[in-house]
Amino acid sequence: MFKLEAYNKLLVSASVAAVVALSVVGCMDGGATPSGSKTSISLDIDGGVSYPVVNNKTSDYYVNPQAIGAKINNGRVPNAAELAKWDTDLQPVTALSPEGHGIPEGSGSVEDGETLYEAQCVMCHGDFGSGGGGYPALSKGNAVDLQKTLTNNRWKDPEADGPTRVFGSYWPQATTMWWYIRDGMPHPFSDSLSVDETYALTAYILNINEMYVDGVEVDDEYVLDRAKFLKIKMPNVDGFEPNIAGADALPGVKAYFGKASNFGGLNLNQGAVRCMTDCQESTVKVRHILNGGIKDFLPPMNVTRDLPSKEVVALDVKKTYTESCAMCHDSFLAPGSGDWAGYTPKGIDKVYANGINGTEGGMPAKGGADLSDADFKTMVDYLISGKIK
Repeated sequence: MFKLEAYNKLLVSASVAAVVALSVVGCMDGGATPSGSKTSISLDIDGGVSYPVVNNKTSDYYVNPQAIGAKINNGRVPNAAELAKWDTDLQPVTALSPEGHGIPEGSGSVEDGETLYEAQCVMCHGDFGSGGGGYPALSKGNAVDLQKTLTNNRWKDPEADGPTRVFGSYWPQATTMWWYIRDGMPHPFSDSLSVDETYALTAYILNINEMYVDGVEVDDEYVLDRAKFLKIKMPNVDGFEPNIAGADALPGVKAYFGKASNFGGLNLNQGAVRCMTDCQESTVKVRHILNGGIKDFLPPMNVTRDLPSKEVVALDVKKTYTESCAMCHDSFLAPGSGDWAGYTPKGIDKVYANGINGTEGGMPAKGGADLSDADFKTMVDYLISGKIK
């Protein structure tokens, strides 16, 4: 256990005198303060507030003064070697990370990446990254052209195509892709790829998105290495707000969200005490009328309205297998027909239970299908025997 933070303030609720735990961050600059306090504080980046202790109170809660200053052993501070081992973050080239923090030396070709993709990725992400089976698409064509669709508004133009959000058109940095491939792919064997294999897969994904790196097309012969990776500029690198890069990122983000009109919201003046009942001023031009002014409802509002009975549809075993099972059970990622000898000795009920509840080996509950227990058992019987009973 490591002592990364050491906040230990015990509070007593003003209403029930119950001792509770609270993390007290301390005094900051701003406008909102607890009752009776002369110390100003500011909002956190997410809008939260931490109040200082004033007269044995923090906000509306009393503090147990005997607990203030108590020492609790939460372990030790991690050393530099431990911190370095835990630090697996990758950062693109920015003012704060001019050398691309965490991006390792290595290289991989588009050709090798395609081979890896066909062997370990295509069963979920589809041919050429087209997606399938609920797994995200990685490409839908030319990334630069598709990035322009992000401003399409089907509310204003119902005939327009919607925005296309895939890796090439939407993601602002390629480091996210590299990091996620290395640490999270392929399912369920994450963290199994080498650095060079990760570069190769990244190169292939750049290729199917028809991208350029430093003016050079990522074609079938392209080899991606660290030096080239640092020069990748994604089409949507400037497509997000607020700007979170640079030394002034934190105050800049606070200022951005402090003005609701920046993101289509409204600044509301709630007053010193927020109103909870009968809050409409009599002089307002628009007033909300209870029930829209309607008094006589036909039928009366207390009439029971049950949902219609659900139609029972007979299980289509082969269709269900194709849609919900074949992706893994036909791809050697899970047992297929004839591969169950090692799973059935404990009894078919154990096999049923594992399938219904899911397993740590990557099998989701009921394979992710919306089936009753009885229908799911029918699917298991079909998987094992290859026959419809």
